[in-house]
Amino acid sequence: MRIVLLSMPDVAPVIMHESAFHMPNLGIASIGANIDNRHDVYLIDLIRKRRHLRRYLTRVFMKLRPRVVGLSTMTWQYATCLKLIRLIRSILPDVTIVLGGYHATLMYQEIAASPEAAPIDFMIRGEGEIAFQALVDALENNAGFGDIKSLSYKENGQFVHNPPGELLDLTRLNIPIRDERRLTWGYHIMNHRCEVMETSRGCTRNCNFCSIRHMYGRAFRPFPTERILADIDDIYHRCKVRWIFVSDDNMVMDPDRVTTLCEAIKARRYRDLNFVVQADCVTMARNETMVRMMAEAGFKSVFLGIENASPHNLHAAHKGNIIDHSRQAVALCHKYGIMVVGGMIFGFPDDSEAEIIANYQFLKSTGADTAYCQILTPYPKTEIRQELMDAGLVTNPQDYTRYNGMWANVRTRHLSAERLHYLFWYHRLKVMGWWEPSERIRRQGKLWTSIWLYFFRPMMKMVVARAQRKYGWEGRYAREIARLERINAFEDLPPA
Repeated sequence: MRIVLLSMPDVAPVIMHESAFHMPNLGIASIGANIDNRHDVYLIDLIRKRRHLRRYLTRVFMKLRPRVVGLSTMTWQYATCLKLIRLIRSILPDVTIVLGGYHATLMYQEIAASPEAAPIDFMIRGEGEIAFQALVDALENNAGFGDIKSLSYKENGQFVHNPPGELLDLTRLNIPIRDERRLTWGYHIMNHRCEVMETSRGCTRNCNFCSIRHMYGRAFRPFPTERILADIDDIYHRCKVRWIFVSDDNMVMDPDRVTTLCEAIKARRYRDLNFVVQADCVTMARNETMVRMMAEAGFKSVFLGIENASPHNLHAAHKGNIIDHSRQAVALCHKYGIMVVGGMIFGFPDDSEAEIIANYQFLKSTGADTAYCQILTPYPKTEIRQELMDAGLVTNPQDYTRYNGMWANVRTRHLSAERLHYLFWYHRLKVMGWWEPSERIRRQGKLWTSIWLYFFRPMMKMVVARAQRKYGWEGRYAREIARLERINAFEDLPPA
């Protein structure tokens, strides 16, 4: 059987320009790797084909003519996913369409009850490796679907939802696909070729704005060290790639595990190998030995969930008061030469303009090398969504295309959604100013930081100064909003 797995083309340029980061989708790569090798499996990361989706997919599907197409989508990408399904149906009317990813996991009941479910044959909820293989076997053998855990299938035109399966035994999973079965290429972090891997799944933190527990439960499961090292070897030796994004939701949940893993990586004696990882501030601040070992093992950049400068807002997010830990975590990372991306969330219920300014000022005072700033988003099935809905603070409950952190879908008790969005944009420019790459960043990326410092930034300063004189702050903001609205338009796709 021939199978094609697709990831979505939509991007959210929260840190830098939308072309700065294009990474492969680990979900479809892992699912594809765990399909029996008697089947022909192909992967397409549409983030690398954003400009000519219709032409590219028409050519590829007419050539491959797969029997099954699987699509993985986040909630904010779902509208694009429906357009892609419509296009695929027009090319191959009889193909079997399988929907998976976070949106299918979170919203399978709502999808099943809507008219948009008509062209979708199956949905897989939660981890997909075992369920997808079982579905392929059933399709191949013309068998029933009732015993496949975590599968939603149609019976007499209506979806039936099987019970959820147990969390997977990670020791059974194969290394993700990174070979010629992946039809797209050119993945990068800035000008560095990159790949994606995972060392664990899940997080036990209690953040009420996060939907991860719907995918993995409130659990933390590490991969075996031997499996992780084999994954790194595949990237380093076979793919010849030296930058790895570790997609774990919170890699440092178990500091002893991280320290042991770093020792094993060091023993491998990789040269010029660099890791980018996500971590929480409390664990990083309390475990200096772990941070030092991470630096020695090649961890060059860490995303820290600082979240907010207000103890009141942190309490509202079920984070606890981590302000001191945030400062300590940044300082420890810098002590050992690790670049920090500071993650901040704006737009909590009691925020006024003063809180927005204070948030940016706090972030700048930590010395974080760059920022990942988002507006509080009421993601489906999260606790905070219900709290915000009950308080009448959700202004956009249904247009999920804007649920990517870039847009204000909520108001506060002091600011309208429109005002919140404007002040979020305005004060970032006023308080944070032009990005100044630190010595740590310059050492990691001499070429692109030099291009930024000596070419793009001077040029951009002139362009912005001219725009400021011509349009003013409000006019510049309107132009930026218009640009963001065009990013994921994909006008060559049919309407959903």
